Amino acid sequence: MRLGVLDVGSNTVHLLVMDAHPGARPLPAYSHKAELRLAELLDDRGAISLEGVDRLVATLSQALRVAEDKGAEDVLAFATSAVREAANGEAVLARVAAESGVTLTVLSGEDEARLTFLAVRRWFGWSAGRLLVLDIGGGSLEVGYGMDEDPDAAVSLPLGAGRLTSTWLPGDPPATDDVRALRKHVRAEIARTVAEFSRLGRPDHAVGTSKTFKQLARIAGAARSADGVYTQRSLTRRSLEEWVPRLTTMRRAERAQLPGVSEGRAGQLLAGAGVAEAAMDLFGVAELEICPWALREGVILRKLDLMGNERGSMLTVSRRRR
Repeated sequence: MRLGVLDVGSNTVHLLVMDAHPGARPLPAYSHKAELRLAELLDDRGAISLEGVDRLVATLSQALRVAEDKGAEDVLAFATSAVREAANGEAVLARVAAESGVTLTVLSGEDEARLTFLAVRRWFGWSAGRLLVLDIGGGSLEVGYGMDEDPDAAVSLPLGAGRLTSTWLPGDPPATDDVRALRKHVRAEIARTVAEFSRLGRPDHAVGTSKTFKQLARIAGAARSADGVYTQRSLTRRSLEEWVPRLTTMRRAERAQLPGVSEGRAGQLLAGAGVAEAAMDLFGVAELEICPWALREGVILRKLDLMGNERGSMLTVSRRRR
């Protein structure tokens, strides 16, 4: 069947249409993105502004039409931290459903971490052993660790690249004192969670996923996206330690000229790099392998698992009847 996954994130609204069935690897068929930046469309109360809701409704209506045009039988629509933490989140969800026809499921931060971990586990397989998975989004940082498909530990921290940029780094380039204050804040937040993971032992494989890590790996010399998803890509802590001071002195326009960095995300690159460096340092990770699968694939895989379970239950009932 052809399924659509509609991801309302802090930076973008991303529709991914995939051909999938239980027991098979989902294959991407079509991708449609719109940079909405909900995290930056909040008013003084922390509510999504009227303009932001108008744009969200219009964007989701268009995405739903695209999914229908591409033959999607079902669309799995979900929202993450921007809607989850908005002061008017419930009202936004109601208006979106009424005016666009899209019913959004709001994922908790832990749900995000667990579904992303599932996608990474399926990509690397059991031979990867104990996985540590780091995922930097626009609104939050997710961390998962475990041996199975469901992580033994999973946390979500309010350390997304977009959130931190708008709150801590107003300058272009940012002021030295602001960068230092952000660094202190990020490391203190991450340090609170390290003990929970350290008691589980060292991971066999450390993985970074989603756009921020992909961009950081690219500017550090990793292969282009055009080289394909099966090309191995990695990011070392040493390269981040070299790049973070350089990014601090660069304007957004200069960052946008770096390989693999889009103009829309150039402003967030420094904050994302700071979170990545801090996480790798505090979790004792020298190198991350970049995984092309993340939350959207995790949502699809969970849906396929449920479909497979229903199918298995019917087969069991059928055998019993005989």
